[in-house]
Amino acid sequence: MKKILAGFALLLGVAQTQAQESNLKLKGTVADTVVSYVYLQKFHNKMFTTIDSAKVKDGNFSFKTKVKIPELYGLSVNTEESPLYIFLEKSPINVKLSTKKYYSASVVEGSESQNLFDAYRKAKDPEISKFITENPKSIVSAYVLYRNWSYRLTPEQITGNIALLDKSLQNTTYVKELKELVTVLDGLAVGKKAPDFTANDPQGKAVRLSENLKGYTLVDFWASWCGPCRRENPNVVAAYREFHDKGFNIVGVSLDKKKENWIKGIQEDNLSWLHVSDLLFWNSAVAKLYGVRAIPGNYLVDSKGIIVAKNLHGEELQTTLKSLLNK
Repeated sequence: MKKILAGFALLLGVAQTQAQESNLKLKGTVADTVVSYVYLQKFHNKMFTTIDSAKVKDGNFSFKTKVKIPELYGLSVNTEESPLYIFLEKSPINVKLSTKKYYSASVVEGSESQNLFDAYRKAKDPEISKFITENPKSIVSAYVLYRNWSYRLTPEQITGNIALLDKSLQNTTYVKELKELVTVLDGLAVGKKAPDFTANDPQGKAVRLSENLKGYTLVDFWASWCGPCRRENPNVVAAYREFHDKGFNIVGVSLDKKKENWIKGIQEDNLSWLHVSDLLFWNSAVAKLYGVRAIPGNYLVDSKGIIVAKNLHGEELQTTLKSLLNK
């Protein structure tokens, strides 16, 4: 696999200039299903927004939309589901769109960025610094640093990897947002003051964090649609039941999109503490304030609003609370 990635690095040796608006040369066929339209979607902040549609005739479709390329987009036959992730370029691109197994059987031809992206995924997250060093001019490097690694790295490591990217990528949205994230994370180190916020509970009542800091409070980021969050919730419930009377509280911050799903998740998982959400998915203002790029995630805050720990999961949450509250 290392040889494959190195090979793609050579293919992408010519500098990829900053994304510019150009007319797409994108066509394809739809396999395995009969649909009326294929939708072109723009990626931003882990979300896809539909920007155009193409009518499917005799199984064929084409787009000539003017978009910024090279860049990541999505192709889908259903805007309510996750699309095929596709890196589009100025070159003619042909797609065999298969809806089976979340579009994993789809075939994209004509995009060297897509070839590199596919190789990256098959390599199962190769070491990011090495990947960027081998592909410093590819938009794929900026994307995977932003999307796959921003929540795993320290602010210093993010900054170090940004420096490995070619100057042609420094003004991309990915790099700009990573630099903003570094600034946010620097202010969220253990020992620093947790940012205050106000958000609505399920009844529409405004809840302010600073008015609910008693003992130790876990600012817990989750969502009803998040499988890992739902699997972690029983552990959080157990910790709350054991330590609540000793001074442990929780303010749950949901990244849900639909209020009914949010409330249902609270009820099903027996989450009997304060909850807030602006129902804006990854555009959550509180998540941005806390630099949250993956969930479940959390910050443990003392009664004065000082961060004492973060991202406590499983036994680590129990152990930390025992050390703080069993005195």
